[in-house]
Amino acid sequence: MAVPKRKTSRMKRGQRRAHKALQAPSYIEDKSTGELRRPHHVDLISGMYRGRQILEPK
Repeated sequence: MAVPKRKTSRMKRGQRRAHKALQAPSYIEDKSTGELRRPHHVDLISGMYRGRQILEPK
């Protein structure tokens, strides 16, 4: 079984874990309605995605 030769320092451990922080979800303003929505998601209010009607509008 492989065993590390040296103890991993706090700095190296922190550098490895640096990208694991939680990020707030990003929102963009919808061009047609002006509402905030997630990028690459269907606008649930109008039902539009990339200029096409996908869902029934509410």
